[in-house]
Amino acid sequence: MRRGRIPGSDGAVRPVRTYGDPVLHAPSRPVTEADGPPLGELVDDLFASMYAARGVGLAACQVGVPLRVFVFDCPDDEDRRHRGHVVNPRLVHTEGPTVRGPEGCLSLPGLEAPTPRFDVAVVEGEDVAGDPVRIEGTGFFARCLQHEHDHLSGGLYTDRLGRLARWRTLRAVRRAEWSAPLPESAPLPEDG
Repeated sequence: MRRGRIPGSDGAVRPVRTYGDPVLHAPSRPVTEADGPPLGELVDDLFASMYAARGVGLAACQVGVPLRVFVFDCPDDEDRRHRGHVVNPRLVHTEGPTVRGPEGCLSLPGLEAPTPRFDVAVVEGEDVAGDPVRIEGTGFFARCLQHEHDHLSGGLYTDRLGRLARWRTLRAVRRAEWSAPLPESAPLPEDG
């Protein structure tokens, strides 16, 4: 039996923004003391929203809040689960070969593409109480950490794709029923 509070159990499910929404394409601002106690509520809402969407990570900008916060509940390549959150994360170290693997995003539902990521990633930041955290990931979990960190800089996995894979993915975005108008920085391929 699980003891203690389950992350997200007190949170509200917020709608996940889809590709083309301006909040996804702009850098998020650092969390300051002025952001105060509602930060804990935001983290709970992020967990609830991530679980409702069946994801393994979610950045605050994906629910329309442009703050440098993300949550995760992700396995590594040895199927160990890693669950937590990071406020004001910094990607401080990457190493290993660049591994091209399938990657999706809750903001591009139903789509994925082979995306290059480092096999090891280390993120440092703090928790909602302001205590320092350091998270080290390998394999799939390293991919998750890099993916969520990219969101906070206004990036998506599509920005890391080669020309053909990006073209195919953006073409699929345009045809998706959930598609929002795309920003000028993401030109769409022509039909044909």
